[in-house]
Amino acid sequence: MTDDDKKFMTRAIELSEKTSMIDSAGGVFGTVIVQDGKIIAEGANRVVAENDPTWHGEIEAIRKACKAEGSFKLRDATLYTSAEPCPMCMAAAYWAGIKRIYYASSNEDAAEYGDFDDSMIYGEMKKPMAERSIPSQQIMQAEAVEVWKKYKNKADRVPY
Repeated sequence: MTDDDKKFMTRAIELSEKTSMIDSAGGVFGTVIVQDGKIIAEGANRVVAENDPTWHGEIEAIRKACKAEGSFKLRDATLYTSAEPCPMCMAAAYWAGIKRIYYASSNEDAAEYGDFDDSMIYGEMKKPMAERSIPSQQIMQAEAVEVWKKYKNKADRVPY
C-alpha cells in the first residue's frame, strides 16, 4: 500500500461515514475513482435517500467519472471503495474498463456489522435461468433478434 493508496482509501471511507452516519442516505459505502494520480469522481450510497436500489457508491462514481472523461470507458482508472463491491458494482467496473480495484471492508464485514448479505445473489447467478428464484421466460426472440441484426450492420455503430 502506497501513501496515495492510503489517501484515496481514506477519502472513500470518509464518504462512507458521511452517507451512512451523517446524511443517513444509505449504507456504509463510499467510492473514489482515480486516474493519473488524481480523483476524477466520487460516489456514495444513496439507496435510502433516493429510493433507488442501484444508487451504490461505485455506480455513482463510475457515472460521474465517465461523464467527466467523456467516455464510457475509463482508461487506466483505479477504483477505491470502502467495501467489497456487490455483483452489480463489480459488473459495472468491468463494463467501464476499470484497471484495478482496492476495497477496505469485506462482504463478510458488511454482513456481520450491517446485515448486508449478497450471498443469495451470488448463488442465484450460478444457477441456470430456469432454477432462479425470479421466474424468467424468454419471449419474442425472433422480433428482438431482427433489431440485433440491424444493429450488427449499422455503419456508425460505436464499438463497446
